Amino acid sequence: MRDRRYSAKLMLALGTIYLVWGSSFLFTKIAVSHLPPALFSGIRFVTAGTVLALIARFWSGSPLPDRLVEWRHVIIAGFFMVFVSNGLNTWAIRYLPTNQSALLNGTAAFWIAGLGVFGRRGHPLTRWAILGLVIGFLGAALMLIPKEPLSTNSLLAQAGVLTACLSWSLGTLYYRSIDSQLSSLMFMALQMFMGGLMLLSVGVAHGDTANWAPNASGLMALFYLTFFSSCLAYTAYGWLSLNSTPALIGTYGYVNPAIASFLGWQFLHEHLSAAQLVGMVVIIVGVSILTLPGGSLTDPKTLAEPKSQ
Repeated sequence: MRDRRYSAKLMLALGTIYLVWGSSFLFTKIAVSHLPPALFSGIRFVTAGTVLALIARFWSGSPLPDRLVEWRHVIIAGFFMVFVSNGLNTWAIRYLPTNQSALLNGTAAFWIAGLGVFGRRGHPLTRWAILGLVIGFLGAALMLIPKEPLSTNSLLAQAGVLTACLSWSLGTLYYRSIDSQLSSLMFMALQMFMGGLMLLSVGVAHGDTANWAPNASGLMALFYLTFFSSCLAYTAYGWLSLNSTPALIGTYGYVNPAIASFLGWQFLHEHLSAAQLVGMVVIIVGVSILTLPGGSLTDPKTLAEPKSQ
């Protein structure tokens, strides 16, 4: 009975991450078409962070940080994983198809594996890991081959997505190298909240409040991304990190882009060029290799969680 319940929870958590995060690219595209990106993202993460912090505090009984070092960890993680990573991704998707944005985001797995050689949990790359990295970056290069003549905005947007992936990876590795007394849910909630405050400050300084003219489509996308992508999917991801293997969790790195590509084709009439289709397959192969035994993303040193409650 316990095995059946565990299997049901596992499938539900994986399905949530696959469908919700895979569809988030579509809803982000809708949101930035109607709302100022920085202000919209700031509202999304401040709201989601507040909701999750309340859940962690009053439902799970997790205490708020009582040491300055904990706030420092939260602010640094929020800077890399929310402010820079999500901020750049949200801005870039205004100029890129959702399928290309999703596939380029798959390169985060390669950054995490490559940067995993550094730090106190660092370890040398295996031959499988090196092969996966080479194949993955080759696929990313093919994805950058334009279907049509590239504009300056498109080039900057592609660079922005790749920088966002690097920032997400740096934040992930930082989080896994610290010692924290916070629960994972409280840490994640405060990370979102602090990153959201940074995005809000940029939006206000940029004058986004004067351009805030929400409509039904923009508000629908904001609601979905706040409560489904940021709250529900992150909670499912947190449960998986405690109850599943890194190899299984890592499968979202190539399932999500496939879902995003399908939804972009179905609802936004987006199409990949022949070279980009090849690049998509190559990226998926590269990520798959990294999740195989000996492929670096399965190494406990790479995906070890910080010491937390």
